[in-house]
Amino acid sequence: MTDSTLRLPAEWEPQAAVLIAWPHADTDWAERLEAVESTYVALAAAVTRFQPLIIVVAGETLRAHVMSQLQATNADLSRIRFVELPYDDTWLRDSGPITLRNNGNRFQLTDFRFTGWGGKFGAEQDDALIAGLVDAGVFGSAAHKRIDWALEGGGIESDGDGTILTTWRCLVQRHPEQSRDEMSTILRDSLNAQRVLWLDYGYLEGDDTDAHIDTLARFAPDHRIVYQACDDASDVHYDELKRMGEELATLRTADGKPYTLYPLPWAKPIVDEGRRLAASYANYLIVNGAVLVPAYGDAADDEAARIIGEAYPGRTVVQVPCRPLIWQNGSLHCITMQLPAGLV
Repeated sequence: MTDSTLRLPAEWEPQAAVLIAWPHADTDWAERLEAVESTYVALAAAVTRFQPLIIVVAGETLRAHVMSQLQATNADLSRIRFVELPYDDTWLRDSGPITLRNNGNRFQLTDFRFTGWGGKFGAEQDDALIAGLVDAGVFGSAAHKRIDWALEGGGIESDGDGTILTTWRCLVQRHPEQSRDEMSTILRDSLNAQRVLWLDYGYLEGDDTDAHIDTLARFAPDHRIVYQACDDASDVHYDELKRMGEELATLRTADGKPYTLYPLPWAKPIVDEGRRLAASYANYLIVNGAVLVPAYGDAADDEAARIIGEAYPGRTVVQVPCRPLIWQNGSLHCITMQLPAGLV
């Protein structure tokens, strides 16, 4: 049972840093490493405008390479810290810590089992990443709690006030033997939440996470939900995302009020070697004072950034070129994990 004083903060609450792992030739990025590194460089420059960035690297050679790349940009190198650890891939939203905190300065690194998205990919080193970061002293005196139940950070959204949003499509794939009630109980107990809201609809072709919530719908302050819509009736996603929007309209806050919904525009299909890629604008990253928004070189990029800015008033909106990321079926939020203020 989780300490009852702890909770899962909302992403828009104050942060200590953002955590990433740099792509290298022994990850799945090898075939297009130069292109994807350009996105990581842009991300590093954007994050360090606002707060610190912790970069996991596979060794000293990669660390020197990353430094040489960042020195040629406007990244704030004084805000960057490197940690050397082995890793299989760079999707730290899913292999990084889900951090609970209380109103004091007490933290719990909740370390769920990472299975490579239901056994699709090897994940032994990624599953050990949180323990490695703890051993490296990154998180000070924070408690480390291992939970032997498969869950990825991209599979849940928190409003910071006791509500978790997730998708049935993802969690039933991870735990086909468990009922929705059983999974809701595990989520409530492990994240010290009061309730779990489930979406039955919503997916993106080319997404191998089995419909992670962070590609579909995101909590925003003041009872808002930003979600990926599709306005092209000829698109294969149209009916499914329309139904998801209808589901979201039926959800209620803890005090019984409807959420204010912000539908995002739909990028034109991006096809790579005959394969449709999952270009979601909902996969944005919140940092202190800003929202970093994926850009795909599509006419809808600017409208998506405008709408996300409306949902997070008072924050700077920064577009980050993410087209190279979706080749590997994820985007900006998927490669990052925010760390709550005071943790590092």
